Amino acid sequence: MYSKKAVIVCPIGLYGRSAASFIQLANRFKSTIFVEFEEKKANAKSLLGVLSLALTRNCEINISAEGVDEKEAADSLANYIDSGCPRDLDDDPENVSDSVDDNVDDVWYTMHMASF
Repeated sequence: MYSKKAVIVCPIGLYGRSAASFIQLANRFKSTIFVEFEEKKANAKSLLGVLSLALTRNCEINISAEGVDEKEAADSLANYIDSGCPRDLDDDPENVSDSVDDNVDDVWYTMHMASF
């Protein structure tokens, strides 16, 4: 088993599109992967499981993986979180692009459209 800590830096936390992308990335790996926050633990390949953790900005999480690609899985998911949950994942999960500004724009748009 291999584990890696990460801190949520995405302004809206791990929610919506960022959570869906996290799940997509987790499902690229064969290992069993869990996300732990405080006393709660969820399957990293389950959208409902990840959303149930209610991960907001500045939460420190532990990503643990067990299997043939455990190190790559945990490192890639931690990198995604530490990168601000970029919108688009390329084919190489180790090479996620930084798009924190795009996530901030999404939050601004959502907040303003909700007022209509």
